[in-house]
Amino acid sequence: MFTSPEPSRPRTKARRLITIAVLLVVVIAVVLLARHTTAPPSPSPAATPPGVAPSPTPTAPVDEATALATRPMLTLPPEAALPHELTTATAGPPITVPRPAPIADRVISDGFPATGEGALGWLTDFNETALRGGDPATYLRAYTESALPHAPSPQGSGPLALLTSFRENAGIRPGELKPGLTVTYEVTQGLIKGTADGDRFAVVCTLGQLSFDYQGQATSMGIGDCQALRWTGTAWRIASGARAAYAACAWPGSIESVRAGYRSLNRDGAR
Repeated sequence: MFTSPEPSRPRTKARRLITIAVLLVVVIAVVLLARHTTAPPSPSPAATPPGVAPSPTPTAPVDEATALATRPMLTLPPEAALPHELTTATAGPPITVPRPAPIADRVISDGFPATGEGALGWLTDFNETALRGGDPATYLRAYTESALPHAPSPQGSGPLALLTSFRENAGIRPGELKPGLTVTYEVTQGLIKGTADGDRFAVVCTLGQLSFDYQGQATSMGIGDCQALRWTGTAWRIASGARAAYAACAWPGSIESVRAGYRSLNRDGAR
């Protein structure tokens, strides 16, 4: 007896979409890390005439903030981002980050204190909000609202590249609502890479679980994000200047996340 394949098509499509998501996180992690950690070739030195001592190669001074932002993070294999066994080991005690009340007319809340923990709390709120729904248009709006003049382009952001590639491969346009598709990002770990300029500049990183659910088919992966932030006197903003080195992507709570320096986060009450 012939059975029509029609009923299986939605499930097959859902599985294909989830497979795309998993493959994309692996590919993008490799591409972004390679792009960031591969230095451009040094120019060949000019020939020095015989009997003349070679001049030292001039080097441009690098300020403390730029050095902090661009210092590479731990490189992990792509499969470290996929779900696997957790560990009881830690990279240190939990970090308590504030969680202020939302502010009207802003995508991302303000009211975080001028501390490293405040910067990490701000980035936590930024990423959870900007990645919710998996729409690049939402991320771009949040980034544009939150970036200072001459900040790095959002197009170089790892999370935005992931969302954009996911939608392109799934055939979903930015801003288009897809019935049955749910995307969430829940931050559970983070780290404060360091501060500079009298603590008015901070580089912080979040690590969370990015989850895709499409018509009952779900998958999750661990996505990290680092940003260089500047305290304006009233709020944290994405800093002008060099882009922060790309974050290590690991499954939250795994031994790889510990090796990368991520610590559990405690959410403080609303301010």
